[in-house]
Amino acid sequence: MLKSRTFLKKTRAGGVLKIVREHYLRDDIGCGASGCTECCSAQEGPALEPRPRDPESSLCPQPHYLLPDTNVLLHQIDILEDPVIRNVILLQTVLQEVRNRSAPVYKRIRDLISDLSKHFYTFTNEHHRETYIEQKQGENANDRNDRAIRVAAKWYNEHMKKITTDENHPQVIFITNDIKNKEKAIEEGIPAYTCEEYIKSLTANPELVDRLACLSDEGNEIESRKVLFPEHLPLSKLQQGIKSGTYLQGTFRASRENYLEATVWIHGDDEENREIIIQGLKNLNRAVHEDIVAVELLPRSQWVAPSSVVLQDEGQNGDDVEDEEEKENTLNTAINVKMLRPSGRVVGIIKRNWRPFCGMLSKSDIKESRRHLFTPADKRIPRIRIETRQASTLEGQRIIVAIDGWPKNSRYPNGHFVKNLGAVGDKETETEVLLLEHDVPHQPFSQAVLGFLPKMPWSITEEDMKNREDLRHLCVCSVDPPKCTDIDDALHCRELENGNLEVGVHIADVSHFIRPGNALDQESAKRGTTVYLCEKRIDMVPELLSSNLCSLRSNVDRLAFSCIWEMNHNAEILKTRFTKSAINSKASLTYAEAQMRIDSATMNDDITTSLRGLNKLAKILKRRRIDAGALILSSPEVRFHVDSETHDPIDLQTKELRETNSMVEEFMLLANVSVAKKIHEEFSEHALLRKHPAPPPSNYEVLVKAAKSKNLDFKTDSAKALADSLDQVESPNFPYLNTLFRILATRCMMQAVYFCSGMDNDFHHYGLASPIYTHFTSPIRRYADIIVHRLLAVAIGADSTYPDLTNKHKLADLCKNLNFRHKMAQYAQRASVAFHTQVPSLKVEDTEFHIFDKVKVKITLDSSNLQHQKIRMSLIEPQIPGISIPIDSPNSNTDEPEKKRSKLEN
Repeated sequence: MLKSRTFLKKTRAGGVLKIVREHYLRDDIGCGASGCTECCSAQEGPALEPRPRDPESSLCPQPHYLLPDTNVLLHQIDILEDPVIRNVILLQTVLQEVRNRSAPVYKRIRDLISDLSKHFYTFTNEHHRETYIEQKQGENANDRNDRAIRVAAKWYNEHMKKITTDENHPQVIFITNDIKNKEKAIEEGIPAYTCEEYIKSLTANPELVDRLACLSDEGNEIESRKVLFPEHLPLSKLQQGIKSGTYLQGTFRASRENYLEATVWIHGDDEENREIIIQGLKNLNRAVHEDIVAVELLPRSQWVAPSSVVLQDEGQNGDDVEDEEEKENTLNTAINVKMLRPSGRVVGIIKRNWRPFCGMLSKSDIKESRRHLFTPADKRIPRIRIETRQASTLEGQRIIVAIDGWPKNSRYPNGHFVKNLGAVGDKETETEVLLLEHDVPHQPFSQAVLGFLPKMPWSITEEDMKNREDLRHLCVCSVDPPKCTDIDDALHCRELENGNLEVGVHIADVSHFIRPGNALDQESAKRGTTVYLCEKRIDMVPELLSSNLCSLRSNVDRLAFSCIWEMNHNAEILKTRFTKSAINSKASLTYAEAQMRIDSATMNDDITTSLRGLNKLAKILKRRRIDAGALILSSPEVRFHVDSETHDPIDLQTKELRETNSMVEEFMLLANVSVAKKIHEEFSEHALLRKHPAPPPSNYEVLVKAAKSKNLDFKTDSAKALADSLDQVESPNFPYLNTLFRILATRCMMQAVYFCSGMDNDFHHYGLASPIYTHFTSPIRRYADIIVHRLLAVAIGADSTYPDLTNKHKLADLCKNLNFRHKMAQYAQRASVAFHTQVPSLKVEDTEFHIFDKVKVKITLDSSNLQHQKIRMSLIEPQIPGISIPIDSPNSNTDEPEKKRSKLEN
């Protein structure tokens, strides 16, 4: 059956275009119930159970399926994900609305549909002859969709009666929180309940009530009806105000140290008012960290300075704001006028950026109270008021809570309990918290993703060798940290007949296995990077690829992408070529094993000769880089020794760096630079590159001050000047001093970022002193490298292009996600080290100290706050009166040097 709509559209040229849209209706779309004799031939995909085994409901005693509307899906997704809830009918109308309104919720719903044990069925009601409806004249789109949902619910109930003659046939229960829609459904003979009514009727599962989202601000008000916050302006007024310049739009960033202060980073090019300070509860006006907000700039007479006061919210369940006002008065005292910054107040929320938050329950002091405060692990997130009957059980546990809303008459946002992760301090629980808080995707790979992996046993075929060079005869070897299983790279060096040297860097050809646009590619792009924690690795790609088919292990044939140079003995490049290849590594060595071969007086085999040639050239390359201004910085990496049975860390030591570490680094850097030049030559607008901005002078203030304390004059006006200044640091009595200065210099650096060449003019990499740079050498663990491989393959004619590869706007969006994922991975890795070492910081009172002074301290664990345990360091013996810098994980922001620092051993 065909429906068509015709309408006229005016073109830019002033003409009139007649548009006809056809809509096909079918009568062969199945209801989804297994064994339905009415439409069994039309059933497709996961089916509903024929006799649903529902949780016992006091409202619906007979077997039933659930049919939720759009708002239930959007707001009660945590309920739907619970294992108790099964046999749910999802209408096409509802899914389309959810997709348009919330991509994250839509993704979670698609995951539920693909979980066969949940029995979620998608019914295409908009193409079913008996459930499709036209929009009536004067009816808005929302009312039309509500009516379409009711029509489908009614059809389902009539249809269910035909499945069996048994009076106890399955019912279809319409779940909606729209009171008017519910009333209309009941009038039309459709069983309908609100989500809360239905969940509370499940008498055998009372814990589900805790997972209900609090939707009505009115219903969640605390006893006091006093308005505590200004009303948020509607979106239409905010947009008008932003357009006129009355308001500014930006990202709200709460302070970790002071819950009464935040900054808003303004979107746009106005450098003068790039950052606006917000102070005080009413000015913060219910904004949450990372929300997109509209801000009104206050008059200069009301500008404030960033507060140096440390304030943590320790309020109870009440809405006592008088105490908050007293605290606000302490924020700025004896202010220097020069310290005043542009200040403002939040007038509205443009986009919420709420997510599920990890933390702990602060049980109410009121007996029998169901209302309690949840304290998030992230200090930038406000405490959240939830209702739960499980308070006694959840005390001392890490739990997940979601925010539902923040009424203007409530001191805290309202939320609901989502999940219990486990006991505080438990290793697996804390690792889960760490991954969730840093937004690291770590769920097992779905069947849809795994379906695109090659079938085993796998071997290289004739088809694979098309456009590929056979280099299996070369003496190639890999050099990596101990226990490394995801071997990205291998090297070779041999002398040519003309006396020159051939040097090759061979990188795993991951892009051969991950083809553009499929589920495996999409998942890899979303993850962006492999995350290395102290005891586990969160792979970017499935293990079959990361540790097997793509890993360049010894004595097996593997596909690679090779960068091969012809060099003279002074490491000057004479020729460069790139080729897809097949290799067979002759040895998988650790850094220590490779160093032993190089240093050995008796070993002269082909592998050892190759390594010695590589090492000799690497030293020349490194000296040349340093002379050009490349920075040699430092970060105190630690290696954990783990108990083989319990997997608990039993010891840690600083990693030892050998010449072979530097050898691998130099050739990885050289390959990345060579590839960057090639892809930019071929794709001047679409190359994925990596840059490292020069730090602003203010970043160096701490470093320069530290240098003055040692009577050193540090120059920081260029990378070369900084490198020369670092080289002059030496102390016979304090050999570690130079390393400490390099650690401090690392903290001054900006974050290195990916970008699209067509969207930026500044390509320079400050830390490497290179005019152009990219990432090519680690495609097993970095998605950026996969894109670079695809660009390079097209450039040399080894593969074909595809639309997204040459779309600079999509590439820029991809870079944005990759930069975020890399930053979060870095933070997660530091947090993992901190958890296993309880990284200390020093507290000293009433004594004047200087940076780098030696001290003797006593270390103790402070468990007064279970959620944020700390190691305290008490001063025992100041050998020289002074103060030490906090012992902390450094900000390793640059790519200098690429030494696989992320690969903390498993």
